[in-house]
Amino acid sequence: MPDFDHFGFLAPFYERVIKPRVNDPLHNIAGLPVKGSLLDAGGGTGRIAQTLVGMAGQIIVADLSLKMLREAARKASLGVVNSHSERLPFSDRVFERILMVDAMHHVCDQKQTVQELYRVLAPGGRIVIEEPDLRHWAVKLIAVGEKLALMRSHFLSPPRIAELFGSYAAQVEIVNIGANAYVIVDKPS
Repeated sequence: MPDFDHFGFLAPFYERVIKPRVNDPLHNIAGLPVKGSLLDAGGGTGRIAQTLVGMAGQIIVADLSLKMLREAARKASLGVVNSHSERLPFSDRVFERILMVDAMHHVCDQKQTVQELYRVLAPGGRIVIEEPDLRHWAVKLIAVGEKLALMRSHFLSPPRIAELFGSYAAQVEIVNIGANAYVIVDKPS
């Protein structure tokens, strides 16, 4: 029996339920604006990327769900790419900023995703991975709910996400704001 396409099902009304964010701390944490390119990995409908238009030279949303990407493609100034985060179709060192918001727990292979994100990050660039912090009880309830919905989510604590970057010569920092954690990875120039 094939897996249910949760994100394809949610795509048409996703942003009516989960609104685009205004005055988001992500803009400052990511060090925006930048002149170079920005990748929103696992960016779905472009809900976050649309708030960044004008803050980067080019914004690309990469996602596995074609139905989510159709929604992103309707937004002005966003490029879209259908791709697994574990096998990004980009050359090495092309993005000045990479964001992954609320998506790391959905990828198939988190270690391989980290390798790919770091590979396509330009020297002097920054990756920001925003994830619900599993150490909060409300996030634990969300994790259980996603398991019950058969989403195959695999939440990692922020320190565990940071550890995935341990083999790189990167500076890694964790910032907690409410129930969200931001793992910030700066690649040396």
